[in-house]
Amino acid sequence: MEEYKQIIRPMMGDYRYTHSVNVAEEAVALARLYGADERSACTAGILHDITKEISGEEQLQIMSEGGIILDDVQKNAKKLWHSISGSVYVRSRLGIENQDIVNAIRYHTTGRAGMSLLEKIIFIADFTAAERKYNGVEIMREKSRQSLEDAMLFACKFTIGDLSSRELAIHRDQLDCFNELVLTKGKEMSS
Repeated sequence: MEEYKQIIRPMMGDYRYTHSVNVAEEAVALARLYGADERSACTAGILHDITKEISGEEQLQIMSEGGIILDDVQKNAKKLWHSISGSVYVRSRLGIENQDIVNAIRYHTTGRAGMSLLEKIIFIADFTAAERKYNGVEIMREKSRQSLEDAMLFACKFTIGDLSSRELAIHRDQLDCFNELVLTKGKEMSS
């Protein structure tokens, strides 16, 4: 983690740096709890926001270099850009070839259907990192220690509710993630 701390430190302010370290620590704790690779969790956690504080122009350039074509929702939701540009950045500029780490960074903001264990861990660690202070964070932390899927469903409902209340577009990956969680939970309840 020390090597990656040195890489990200000049790229972000104090709050974002502290958040990234906290997400890495939370990801390791969740990896330990759920049996995922702790080193991968640490790497994805510390790097998940690597491009968050670079300019929109730079992020667009990184995505373009990576062959990424944004859909209409992504074009209009700059808050989604850093996860996409970050996944390209860690692969092309840091040489990270572990696709699970790349995907964990790529989908940490929206989630998606068919997420791996590592992807779920980074998604949740971002919500539950130590410095987070939002209404419901303690519930989220408690759920994260009992069931990743229940925590993810709580997070999806939180995000979708927030976006819809502000009349902002919801990316299909987020909806696919939510629907998969609901349908899986429904199957479990009916068995």
